[in-house]
Amino acid sequence: FSKDSCYLPPLRYPATCTFKGSLESEKQQYIIHGGKTPNNELSDKIYVMSVVCKNNKKVTFRCTEKDLVGDVPEARYGHSIDMVYSRGKSMGVVFGGRSYIPSAQRTTEKWNSVADCLPHIFLVDLEFGCSTSYILPELQDGLSFHVSIARNDTIYILGGHSLANNIRPANLYRIRVDLPLGSPAVNCTVLPGGISVSSAILTQTNSDEFVIVGGYQLENQKRMVCNIISLEGNKIEIR
Repeated sequence: FSKDSCYLPPLRYPATCTFKGSLESEKQQYIIHGGKTPNNELSDKIYVMSVVCKNNKKVTFRCTEKDLVGDVPEARYGHSIDMVYSRGKSMGVVFGGRSYIPSAQRTTEKWNSVADCLPHIFLVDLEFGCSTSYILPELQDGLSFHVSIARNDTIYILGGHSLANNIRPANLYRIRVDLPLGSPAVNCTVLPGGISVSSAILTQTNSDEFVIVGGYQLENQKRMVCNIISLEGNKIEIR
């Protein structure tokens, strides 16, 4: 890390994504949000990591902490953050995860008990450091360890684990974000053909294709199948 970098703790279960900016220095950026700290506390911080020097021997990163104002997402883990691009602008989208129960409800036996975060959509403007939450009627239950796929102005949310119900519903949501000159518009569509999965690994193989590997389909039953996700226009195919 460069000398002007901030401290980045070794977080567990943070949400991460890549961010392509418009400037040459912003070509390779990584967004890190939330997660568990080494002393088992939850973080609400957001970090921007960028490549400042790259040669044959090593890569030097710069890490900066981004302060947010507005509807700041509470500290959480097991959630997702993605970047959407619309009308020449970009925005971070935070969804899902778990957080400790409020301090007023804690007891000695349940001090580290967690609960699903409310199923709100947070739009995060990384340029100006402001965050706005949206309540969508299609999103009724909190989800954690789901799979999120971002492409242009659209995010697909697949699977996930609902702690309140202890189920892994076969969810498939399409969230579209429009960024006009005025206020952003966020809408959600429930799609058929979802899959029941949590804690899976997502890998992008080309611009329109992703692979989902591993994860769980039940509490103690791992998924032993691999899924290929194909995106074409407004269509998503899972096979």
